[in-house]
Amino acid sequence: MRELTLDDIDDMVLGATLLGTGGGGDPYIARLMVRQALEDYGSVMIARPEELDPEGLVCTTAGIGAPTVFSEKVPAGPEFSGVVRSLAAYLGKKPVAIMPIEVGGMNTLIPIAVAAELGLPIIDADSMRRAFPQIEMTVFTLAGIKASPMSVADEKGNVIVFEAISNQMAEQLARSAVMQLGLSNAISCYSMTAGQIAKHGIQGSMSYCVELGKRLNAVQRGEVGSYEEFLKFAEGEIYFSGKIIDLDRRTTDGFAKGTVTIEHMKDPNRLMKIEIQNELLVATENGKPIITTPDLICILDYENAQPITTETLAYGQRVNVIGMPCAPEWHKPGMMELVGPKAFGYDLPYVKMGGEN
Repeated sequence: MRELTLDDIDDMVLGATLLGTGGGGDPYIARLMVRQALEDYGSVMIARPEELDPEGLVCTTAGIGAPTVFSEKVPAGPEFSGVVRSLAAYLGKKPVAIMPIEVGGMNTLIPIAVAAELGLPIIDADSMRRAFPQIEMTVFTLAGIKASPMSVADEKGNVIVFEAISNQMAEQLARSAVMQLGLSNAISCYSMTAGQIAKHGIQGSMSYCVELGKRLNAVQRGEVGSYEEFLKFAEGEIYFSGKIIDLDRRTTDGFAKGTVTIEHMKDPNRLMKIEIQNELLVATENGKPIITTPDLICILDYENAQPITTETLAYGQRVNVIGMPCAPEWHKPGMMELVGPKAFGYDLPYVKMGGEN
């Protein structure tokens, strides 16, 4: 185990914003929550699952709702430790650690604040190494691990604990609940043992997030060769540079949905459209798929390389669109049905990084 430092947190904020692929919630408020929790409760240790009792209970916590709502109705804080306590009480066990369900956006950082409050380590793993909008969209689902029992809570003290027959049904029930609770809520799901995480989780995700953030920070400081180093580490590629000329964004069915249209910087006949469902899911150029889920689509400010979240996209922004490959753990049977384009209703093939179908 090692101690998470404030420098780690600052780099993690930037890496988490990038890995959120536009979603996962803006990490700014979560960063303040983490710094306050570290001041109030002390430091947090980050651990590999192998360093814990393999039969020990690990709980997750995350925000659930729509990023457009989170930006206006900021988290209160107690609801996140509350969902963990409620689920642990339902299971009749005390957790030995906390784990982020996704390394992307605010959901990377809030579990650290909860770990500090509960005096537990945070596990250096997750289930996506990015953000996805639906609960069932994890490598744990591919491994046959249930998302429920799960708990949902709001900032007023309302708490729901329920079980579902499938992870897809768990998503539907949770989405229905948060639509009644204000679309800015806390959730705890995929409670499992440290041994299961060691076997089925995506390892080193938190550390990867920090390292990404370090390299992106270097880009923002203007260090020579830093953009090339960042892209090399991320295995990323700049696919498009241009200006946002149209933005259709709405909150519906419990998600932030829409389309952003970008005109190429040098050739106005080249247009890229990116489809949004909390996260950036499909990028097409003049109708041809260029980058598709589960690979990552990231929009960065053209001038300062700041990752831009879906709720802060705006007309006239000059941006770079970067593609990054999904974690290799996703490449298992069932991936396309779970997180490919057709899982989101897009009648498109999966396009691997590099343009091969």
